[in-house]
Amino acid sequence: MCLEDRPLQEENAAGIDIGAREVFVAVPPDRDEHPVRAFATFTASLQELAGWLVRCGVTTVAMESTGVYWIPLYDILEEHGLKACLVNARNMRNVPGRRTDWHECQWLQYLHSVGLLRPAFRPEAEVCAVRSLIRHRGELVQAASQHTQHMHKALTQMNLQIHHVISDLTGVTGLAIVDAILAGERDSVKLAQLRDPRVKASQEIICQSLVGNLASGASVHSEAIPRVVWHLPAAHRGLRSGDREAAGGVQAPGGS
Repeated sequence: MCLEDRPLQEENAAGIDIGAREVFVAVPPDRDEHPVRAFATFTASLQELAGWLVRCGVTTVAMESTGVYWIPLYDILEEHGLKACLVNARNMRNVPGRRTDWHECQWLQYLHSVGLLRPAFRPEAEVCAVRSLIRHRGELVQAASQHTQHMHKALTQMNLQIHHVISDLTGVTGLAIVDAILAGERDSVKLAQLRDPRVKASQEIICQSLVGNLASGASVHSEAIPRVVWHLPAAHRGLRSGDREAAGGVQAPGGS
């Protein structure tokens, strides 16, 4: 049996080709005078798309998991009572058969109607929320780490060794010293006096680590620090906000 002769398993299937600015939708040819339509990705247009599918008697929709563009449409389809079949693009490419002169959404619609597409797993809304929060927190941790590394590099180029003396340059002592340097302070003794009592390194050692190429106040490397310091607090604020949300606002299923 060739691909074209397979019996229909989903008579009310549609296919959607998702793009960043436009989506193309195909319904069974007998459901509308124009079975292939294009819609913008604005919310009102996606609502119109879902309404059209309902009027065409569609009950299930196949679409590729393209980046994050599918998420708003997926949610809207579910709101209208449509079953969304999220398909891995790799699985679609492995389906045998020709699609010469076929629009992508028509090919999706046909493969879904004959039962050749395997839907990807989509967890419940609560799980998706927790998963998104964890991923976002990981990105913030990575961003904060990169900004800290940039600060280390700039300080090393100025032969300031403060980040080798204290355990955390983004702690109370480290940021206080960096802020003072950015404010124009060049006296290593005064900078060392910003040491927090909890820091293990002595004030003398910190003072020695702050003797570098800052005497003239015109080091080109010092220009890199402000740009990093501007981003670093934002990353840390995002981490704190995310941790508070995880602790109180977003709970995994079954949480108290």
